[in-house]
Amino acid sequence: MKIDLSGKRAVISGSTAGIGYAIAVGLATAGAHVILNGRTADRVEEATRRLQAKVPNAAVEGFAADLATAEGIAAFTLRAPAADILVNNLGIFEPKPFLDIPDADWDRFFRINVLSGVRLSRHYLPGMMERGWGRIVFLSSESGVQIPAEMIHYGMTKTAQLAIARGLAEMAAGSGVTVNAVLPGPTRSEGVGQFVTDLAAAQGKSEAEVEADFFATMRPSSLIKRFAEVEEVANLVVYVCSLQASATTGAALRVDGGVIRAIVLRQQHRRPRHLAGRFSSWPRDSAAASLRQRSSAQG
Repeated sequence: MKIDLSGKRAVISGSTAGIGYAIAVGLATAGAHVILNGRTADRVEEATRRLQAKVPNAAVEGFAADLATAEGIAAFTLRAPAADILVNNLGIFEPKPFLDIPDADWDRFFRINVLSGVRLSRHYLPGMMERGWGRIVFLSSESGVQIPAEMIHYGMTKTAQLAIARGLAEMAAGSGVTVNAVLPGPTRSEGVGQFVTDLAAAQGKSEAEVEADFFATMRPSSLIKRFAEVEEVANLVVYVCSLQASATTGAALRVDGGVIRAIVLRQQHRRPRHLAGRFSSWPRDSAAASLRQRSSAQG
């Protein structure tokens, strides 16, 4: 199967590093005109140079904007007014006990992880529907299904993305636009990779031993027993954005290494309108806890 996205414009939020950057590389390799985004001009410019070097002759632009704000969305969409593909990848995480999470944190997480995708989708979806073709993908997480007790506010935002993706797919039914959510599991991003290295040094273990310990105690349901690579997540996203994926919509697609112990993610059927009215064996030190939290948040 050859994926050819020539002539398609792809916007990827939060795409200067990690999963977002890997998605940008994959889409550019498939021929899409890629538009990168990050909060600072320096990071966007550096990522743009890296991508152009990695994919010669790729059509790449990059615009810095804080997509957590309505003003940032307005500035970004002024420079990138139209898109055929939208990947809502922007997201943050932070471990914090539920009783210590103030209203400001709930608001901040919702604005960044949820409203950024809502606002971008609201801008780009009408044009996609008018043209009769489009792809919107929300980067959710296995944490949206298995809510982490130490990051309930994060898990809430990832569940919200599942609901929004399904709702938009219902709204766009029959238009040629597909909307899906992708759920990564523990993924070896730059941050997780560095943390594994640091933790191995601190504990006098090899990186392979630290990784094995993590999956034996914190993610025993993983079927691959390792961190996914960012490219493995990106591969699924690129396929979902392809012409070949035209029959895939309204779905929550897992690239979690089998962490979620369910055969399917069940969707509640809507009633017809006329009827409507932890794992105790893992060390409790902060370093180990942080590794768990970082790996949970890669979606």
